[in-house]
Amino acid sequence: MADKPRVKAPKQRSTPKAVDPTRNRRLLLYGLAGTAAVVAVLVLAALSLAGGDPGESDVRAALTEAGCTFKRAPALPGDHSIADPGATAADWNTDPPTSGPHFGTATIFGIYEEPLEMARVVHNLEHGGIFILWGDKVPKATVDELRAFYGDHTTGTVMAPLPSLGNQFALGAWNSDGEGGFGYLSKCKTYDEDAVSKFFRAFQFQGPERFQPEQLQPGL
Repeated sequence: MADKPRVKAPKQRSTPKAVDPTRNRRLLLYGLAGTAAVVAVLVLAALSLAGGDPGESDVRAALTEAGCTFKRAPALPGDHSIADPGATAADWNTDPPTSGPHFGTATIFGIYEEPLEMARVVHNLEHGGIFILWGDKVPKATVDELRAFYGDHTTGTVMAPLPSLGNQFALGAWNSDGEGGFGYLSKCKTYDEDAVSKFFRAFQFQGPERFQPEQLQPGL
């Protein structure tokens, strides 16, 4: 008698998995987080390529390429030992001065048509300001370019003539995070917006007696 074919038992159906109602939401959040991370990396890379705030070496290179001089001098103690605002200090180590003894009251931030008392201007630098000073032989076209730049950088900036500079204009700042620090001075015969902008971005609002930008508005 022939064997009967064996009948296979029917397969048991597995119980379907319960649908997680939060799964899609979690996947979406993971996707958004990943996208945000990629964007952050791209932004950092772009800032790195763009340079962000330039370092001292970047400023020096830009100014040198523009035909300017660049000097970094050790900052002198910022005491208020000059009693006459029209007087000078024997130990100022840049000309015009960018650190050291000064008058007890700063000049008002703004643009001027007459020379300023430098013992006051040094006090402005101590608060984080920058000066733009031009000599009496600087062409009017260059002065006009500096005026236009000042118009976009009025906060924390003093601009005035200084006849002794002759055919040059000067940028000055005083940087310190406590003790020590440096005075920075650049002198130029021609205007280069990129170089001047880098000087401002690197050195403004970094004074030893640091004020907030809103405290350095024109008229203050």
